[in-house]
Amino acid sequence: MTTEPSGEAAPLPVGPSARLPAWVPWVAPFAVYMVLHGLLPQDVLPPVINQLIRIVVVGAVLLLVSRPILDFRVRFPVQTILVGVAIFALWIGPDLLWPGYRDSFLFSNGVVGRPESSFPAEAREGPIALGLRAARAALLIPIVEELFWRGWLPRWAINPNFAKVPLGTFTPFIFVVTAVLFASEHGSWWDVGLLAGLAYNWWMLRTKSLGDCILAHAVTNGCLAAYVISQGRWEYW
Repeated sequence: MTTEPSGEAAPLPVGPSARLPAWVPWVAPFAVYMVLHGLLPQDVLPPVINQLIRIVVVGAVLLLVSRPILDFRVRFPVQTILVGVAIFALWIGPDLLWPGYRDSFLFSNGVVGRPESSFPAEAREGPIALGLRAARAALLIPIVEELFWRGWLPRWAINPNFAKVPLGTFTPFIFVVTAVLFASEHGSWWDVGLLAGLAYNWWMLRTKSLGDCILAHAVTNGCLAAYVISQGRWEYW
């Protein structure tokens, strides 16, 4: 059974973006981000240049292609911030409670990779590279991922003419499958990625709000960035 929300419909593209297929503004930033992630390892170029390329290219796609559909209005600011903090706690909790937890074969193998940092050691001492990396995590990635994982994919899976499907619409099957796919994006952290995906899906279901989900994701990633830098837990990056 489909859960139909009563909130506002997703914004429709206007201007040049209106001439593109309807899915492009929702999918293009994530697609470009993933292409860069695959083609531009973090140790290929000087760290500052590497981070700038990622931010500028993906940011340009957001501004030029996705801007008409972006909606940063937050309906439940306090609750959304608390959700973001709670998901951050879920993310780091297993490793704090059970040291060596992620050394298990489940999280270190040829399929999911290994819990190792891809952020170059020399970049960890540079405030500019660190700042850019943190900004990408807390400001850019939440927009890119929420457009794709909560804004487009569940609705498209219900109806290829997804613009007719309100934000926050899920079937039980799609609710779980999108969370599993979200988890697969996170490599050795697939387990907490799954919990996070379920939590973000649940928050979209509750709020019917892209802005709330972006803020929750930004809070999670911002807390994680602060934790990585302050505690030297580079494996999360």
